[in-house]
Amino acid sequence: MNTKLKCLLLDDEIPGLTYLKMLCEQIPELEIVKTFNNPQKLLSDIPELEFDLLISDIEMPGMDGLHLAEMVGNKLVIFCTAYKEYAADAFNIDAVDYITKPVKLERLQKAVSKALERFEKPDTAKKFIQLNTDKGKTLLYFNQIQYIKTAVSDSRDKTVLLADGSFLNLKNVKFDTLLKELPEASFCRINKKEIIAVKAIKFFNHNEIVLHHIEENHKNTTLLLSETYRSDFLKKVKL
Repeated sequence: MNTKLKCLLLDDEIPGLTYLKMLCEQIPELEIVKTFNNPQKLLSDIPELEFDLLISDIEMPGMDGLHLAEMVGNKLVIFCTAYKEYAADAFNIDAVDYITKPVKLERLQKAVSKALERFEKPDTAKKFIQLNTDKGKTLLYFNQIQYIKTAVSDSRDKTVLLADGSFLNLKNVKFDTLLKELPEASFCRINKKEIIAVKAIKFFNHNEIVLHHIEENHKNTTLLLSETYRSDFLKKVKL
């Protein structure tokens, strides 16, 4: 395999950046194009740079790595950070991997292998499902789904919460049918009446799941995690 990923490195702390560069130099699949300790500088230089992969810290002065990753276009991103709590946000923007510091060579190599696989095999997976709604047919894009629940008005129908906060009523569709179509790694059934998108999770414990979504009462949506589905859910959210 001769493919090399052209890579940018970003960490606002010089010792961390130096260490990351040293690790990357030991990975044959990487070609380091440039290193940065300032996210604004990286952003301003991007038009002049040719790269495939960004390996970035998250918490930095001026601009965090999550927002930066959304601005670099259709590029692969690996996050290396001291903080675990950004993992859901990172995968929400389709990061290749999320590594907690201190970064080890073996762990970074694993992340680079994932990036290389995605680079060589562009994502051709289905992005949506066609369904009937109370307003006609719709193309429901997977990345727009926050959670799906049994409709209050008719148990044969399902209500979907979308990323923009709106709701969509799906007509006469079973959870089993939906689960066969939804990407397995990104969705999980948590009780008899609800399926959630993993990216929508803010907190969870043994019995309940709190979503990022804020309801009209200004509180986060909280859902029950039933014993029947608990084991599968915990396996799916394990990083």
